[in-house]
Amino acid sequence: MDIERRQSAFIDRFVRQAAELSAAESVANLVLEATSHPSLFAFAEILAIPNLSKLLASQYSSYLDVLLLFACGTWKIYQRHAHSLPVLLPDQVRKLKQISVLALIENEKELPYDQLMEELDVSNVQELEDFLIQECIHTGIVRGKLDQLRRCFKVQFASGRDLTAEHLENTIETSNSWFRTSSSLLHLIEEGIKWVECMNDINNQHKKEINDEIEEVEKAFKDHDGWSEIWDGMDEDCIGRKSRRRRRLEL
Repeated sequence: MDIERRQSAFIDRFVRQAAELSAAESVANLVLEATSHPSLFAFAEILAIPNLSKLLASQYSSYLDVLLLFACGTWKIYQRHAHSLPVLLPDQVRKLKQISVLALIENEKELPYDQLMEELDVSNVQELEDFLIQECIHTGIVRGKLDQLRRCFKVQFASGRDLTAEHLENTIETSNSWFRTSSSLLHLIEEGIKWVECMNDINNQHKKEINDEIEEVEKAFKDHDGWSEIWDGMDEDCIGRKSRRRRRLEL
């Protein structure tokens, strides 16, 4: 998708910039810029940057927590830990709520309005629908339909976010299940191929037997002696039938 290609380009840019930074303050500013960027929703590559370690023993250590929050957390998690984290900028708040929608979509493709309003701390349906349309659908991170009658958001597509350890375990289990199913299907296909090959051999043998019989008949007809024997037999049979009919008439 276009948004994912753009995101990949932004990630590469932030990774290159971080590799050149030496001061903790500069790294903190990079985290602030990345978590505010309107087209960036994945942060695993940035978390892997060695220079982030400069934040650990500095006054900017909480910025590492902010980056982890955007990679694995949600708006509700921020609200519970806001006292120990920096105050988020409006752009960060909007992005974290967008990420929270993506987190909900990981488990459900039909999201009730009530659940969304609770997770996003939204007070009314109009505000929720405006957010979904303007900040989620129009930005391209999700595609779906708002069902006002059933009060839910039906998701058709969602951009992926960073995998947590739990998500990775689920992905591995899904992959293993797919592998087991594929192996069973492959076995059935192989058995089907063997059956088709066997039936083909039987059909070929049957055709050969028929062709052999046809060749024998054709050879008999081409052979003069064969013709005489056939006609003699037919004459004797006809004479016999005529004699029997005459006897019946005489009686």
